[in-house]
Amino acid sequence: MTDAAATLELVDAAWRRGLAPEPQITVSEWADRHRMLPQTNAEPGRWRTDRVPYLREVMDALSTASPVERVVLMKGAQTGGTEAGLNAIGYWIAHAPGMILAVWPSIDMVRRNSRTRIEPLIDGTPILREKFAPARAKDPGNTVSLKEFPGGALVMTGANSATGLRSLPARYLVLDEVDAFPADAGGEGDPVALAIQRTVTFRGRRKVFMISTPTEAGTSRIEKAYAESDRRRYHVPCPHCGTFRPLTWSGVRWPEGEPEAAFYACHDCGGVIEERDKPALLAAGEWRATAAGDGRTAGYHLSALYSPFETWSEIAMEFAAAHRDPVRLKAWTNLKLGEAFEDREGEAVDPTGIMARLEDWGDALPEAVAVLTAGVDVQGDRLELEIVGWGLGEESWSIEYTVLFGDPARPEVWEALDAELTRTFDHPQSGKLPLRAVAIDSGGHHTQTVYRYARDRAGRRVWAIKGVGGAGVPVWPKRPPRGAAAGKVGRPYIVGVDAAKEVVTSRLRLRDAGAGYCHFPVGRDLDYFRQLGSERIVRTWRRGVAIREWRKDPGVRNEALDCRVYAYAALQGLVATGFRMQAEAGRIAAIPPRERPSPAISEKPRVIRSAWFDG
Repeated sequence: MTDAAATLELVDAAWRRGLAPEPQITVSEWADRHRMLPQTNAEPGRWRTDRVPYLREVMDALSTASPVERVVLMKGAQTGGTEAGLNAIGYWIAHAPGMILAVWPSIDMVRRNSRTRIEPLIDGTPILREKFAPARAKDPGNTVSLKEFPGGALVMTGANSATGLRSLPARYLVLDEVDAFPADAGGEGDPVALAIQRTVTFRGRRKVFMISTPTEAGTSRIEKAYAESDRRRYHVPCPHCGTFRPLTWSGVRWPEGEPEAAFYACHDCGGVIEERDKPALLAAGEWRATAAGDGRTAGYHLSALYSPFETWSEIAMEFAAAHRDPVRLKAWTNLKLGEAFEDREGEAVDPTGIMARLEDWGDALPEAVAVLTAGVDVQGDRLELEIVGWGLGEESWSIEYTVLFGDPARPEVWEALDAELTRTFDHPQSGKLPLRAVAIDSGGHHTQTVYRYARDRAGRRVWAIKGVGGAGVPVWPKRPPRGAAAGKVGRPYIVGVDAAKEVVTSRLRLRDAGAGYCHFPVGRDLDYFRQLGSERIVRTWRRGVAIREWRKDPGVRNEALDCRVYAYAALQGLVATGFRMQAEAGRIAAIPPRERPSPAISEKPRVIRSAWFDG
């Protein structure tokens, strides 16, 4: 063959290669070739799907060649769901560019995830980095919420921003932690529905990825989406009998009192499966649908039992520590089992049942009390105050409930409150315990008075708070309000009262002492406990979305519940400042017990000034 002929053959081959379609690859293949995990990751370096083989099918369903349009991942913690979403975003940018919309619960989370997840994804992956211009000041194409690339852009917004959810059509949509989304986006409806509406023009070619840990049964968005899918479960083979089954909590066993020795027992043959067998199980596993579905939605349920980053014994030990406390059990169910939590004991608190277990612990504090906090409710003609002792596992003792009558616009009632808050309480081991934190409601007609009172006592951790309802509002804010460090007036701490009420009411139903259990002294009457149980959760619908709302029983006051909620919030505020219950309880336990005074020579008896006793 002549040189000219050889050259023509090479040109022809190159021309034909140019006409050939680009080779199809999947998201998992792309990630294995190109994705680099940042140094901040628990396992930095090249991405390996073999490490989490259960994610292979989940990611590949998001590939352009897959007929699936919507992928639903209802997951536990430490399973890699968020990384799967990042791999899909990287694949779309590099392999099939188009408009991508990523939605997180809030604008604050957009800022955080843009810097801690999206930017490391781009900077650490050369094939992606070359597609983006370096971020420069005043560059509209590379900002915190917008990353433009050839053929498309990545737009990031919060579920609380109606503007961001209606701004553009998108072929690709990632909805991360949908159970934390608000029920309504700026009065315009369900943010999930608004976001999915952005993809309708790409029907048949769109990809919608919904990821979340579930929350409450009946109101969980991810639970509902999974129920509407083909409900796939990851089946793994027993190394003894070869039977394929999904891993379930009922298969985790351990010797009596030794959760650290947990193992997995096959449901069919009873064979013992050890933690060291897990990698082989995962590698041999396969997803199997358990429902028909609609043909376009693939749903995946994944618990932490599959996670290579967490052992069965660790999960079992967390269960052993949490199973008696409904609040901790709920979090464990959501995070470890990846299941929505259903409170099977109902929402109502039985006042007469609590009355039947009142205790007499004398004048001194119970030995297990490690710290004292207080909650103060401000009414038009009085202040109501509860002092609560807390121990390990947030076991609690109601030390005193006091009503201080007087106009809160006048200084006398605040002076009386000061006298209550500066008292110390006799402890059988540590001597005198002071109040370590106080939360005072700043709502109502005396807001500025509360602000000034708290500002002047900020050094004693006396905090003005403002209760805010709704899902997703934490009991205590992650950051103090602006100006709090400088002692400025008019800066309350925002307290998630719905979350706090759920903690309080669920623990009131506990019957056995231990973590979360609530102790009450003799002397409290039925009206007090009726107030503690005066509110309950009801399920309602708003714009087609199921939500849970707290509603007060008509004709029943709720100041006692509010005071307990504020005292609990004060404890969480104390923890946010660095307080550690375990360390403090250990310190007190190491102190030799003091000789306790007999009732005959004790100091003046404790008096509870209460509206129910004083009329």
